[in-house]
Amino acid sequence: MATTKSTFRWRTPLEVAAISTIIYILLGTPGLPTWIWPDNTPVHEASPRAKVESLVYPDPGLQCPEHNYQVHIFSTTPLIIYIDNFLSPEEATHLIDLSSPNWQTSTVFNAGIESTNSSIRKSEKALLPRTPTVQCLETRALSFQGWPPNTAIERLWTQRYNVSGHYAHHYDWSSDSRTARRASTFMVYLGAECTGGGTEFPRIARPVGDGEGKWCEFIECEGGGEGVTFKPRAGSAVFWMNFDTDGRGYKETIHAGLPVTSGTKIGLNIWSWYQAGHVPG
Repeated sequence: MATTKSTFRWRTPLEVAAISTIIYILLGTPGLPTWIWPDNTPVHEASPRAKVESLVYPDPGLQCPEHNYQVHIFSTTPLIIYIDNFLSPEEATHLIDLSSPNWQTSTVFNAGIESTNSSIRKSEKALLPRTPTVQCLETRALSFQGWPPNTAIERLWTQRYNVSGHYAHHYDWSSDSRTARRASTFMVYLGAECTGGGTEFPRIARPVGDGEGKWCEFIECEGGGEGVTFKPRAGSAVFWMNFDTDGRGYKETIHAGLPVTSGTKIGLNIWSWYQAGHVPG
């Protein structure tokens, strides 16, 4: 009678390493720093990582008029601030006029590849020429943050959202390393003749108690659901920090530009880039 003999083969070191890597990824990469593997959410801000060459600095002798704005601290961890009157009406009109001849379809990046995908991002964008007004706005953004060292402003882009225009949930976490990253964001509203189009943070809690009603001028207070949605109000801005002091991305800063249901919203991104040891050229 024939018999069957079972055999056993030891795995090679390469096979063991490959299997271990797969299991590690399936478990969610425990212990990996969040700035390397931020989150399992499907959409991230994946624009090309800012390089030193893309940072901008004011012209020598730039003179900026005094400008006053009102600050409302919404959260301290992460730091989120609503800024009323961040732009004057004249400044907003100037930036919209500069954008008008330069609108182009907004793009998204996936694994470093640029493409258009209206299911994720449906809008138009325009790169702003650096007029004195634009440079003064760059300077205002750094001044607002207390002139942080080793930090500069990236070139400014405006965004136009018509009916159904939106940007799905994403982060502004773009980073090269713990010592080079997009440290903070201003979402500025230039034109807000629209319904819808708010900036939603689904992981940030709404105010409760006595302070809840006081925020209704700036956030959507009607309806249920999780998170908070800031209203687009012309001239105002929402500012937030993308990373903590150890260089870890705040998961709470995932956000979306909700669909515009009527009219047009025009926004402006101001991103601050931190580069340890960088000296402006």
